[in-house]
Amino acid sequence: MKSNISNGSKCLKKPGRFNPAVISLAKDHRFRRGFTPWQLVSLTNFGTAFGMGLIVVTFMATLQLGDGGSTVKAALTGLLGALVGSVVSTRLMQRMIRPLVGDTPIDEAPATQEGAAGLQHERPPIWLRVLNALLDGGKSGAELGMAVIPGVLIISTFVMLLTFGPGEKGYSGEAFQGVALLPALAAKVGGLFELLFGFTQPELVAFPVTSLGAVGAAMSLVPPFIAKGWIGGNEIAVFTAMGMCWSGFLSTHTAMLDALGYRHLTSRAIVAHTMGGLCAGVAAHQLYLLLG
Repeated sequence: MKSNISNGSKCLKKPGRFNPAVISLAKDHRFRRGFTPWQLVSLTNFGTAFGMGLIVVTFMATLQLGDGGSTVKAALTGLLGALVGSVVSTRLMQRMIRPLVGDTPIDEAPATQEGAAGLQHERPPIWLRVLNALLDGGKSGAELGMAVIPGVLIISTFVMLLTFGPGEKGYSGEAFQGVALLPALAAKVGGLFELLFGFTQPELVAFPVTSLGAVGAAMSLVPPFIAKGWIGGNEIAVFTAMGMCWSGFLSTHTAMLDALGYRHLTSRAIVAHTMGGLCAGVAAHQLYLLLG
């Protein structure tokens, strides 16, 4: 147990290990001391479920359906579904890792020589603290971007290649052209997707699958779906819920857990969050039917 905690603290002190905002909190010793190891590690699942929440909800709420209807209610319904998914993902993760990391409270005191010496120095002026915050924030943002780019590019590219078929004139090299394998596979179990999420078009599976790598890329699929008349309020609700929960977690969970020093738990985090995203979509569909 002590080795796990110490490894986590050492990893957090290494440069170049930044990811979503939950990591910034996890690096705060005062914040960490309020958790047991299994609670701290589960923050990766909880944080990922809301990492792109504001952007996804705002985007979905400002869309206009083909019949001119508003999507605000559907987007808010999806937000409720995402809350359900976050609970499922976080609690499932905690159940799976608690026997592995234990219940010993984390009690880290940053009493290093550098810290002790710093207490004797006069507090820097506010302009210097603002400058340091801007520089550190810019550095963290750049490192975060570089950390998630490989996963985002690889997953999003493969999903788009496997989702869309050739254009009207065949393959022309334009955007959104591929081999349409995912819709063909989804059509085989179309009844299941319609039962769980209310999807009537197999191509709609592209949104949640693309969200695994980058929800921003997934959102770019929505206007073409609307133009083709494939989606309505129910689909917007499900997309919002699953987009929030699955906002690039395949490309970020490894880096997040690596920063916490628990990279060996990545597979469990992915399994838990996959279940959470599915539950979010099902909950959004049922809530939309209930509230619609």
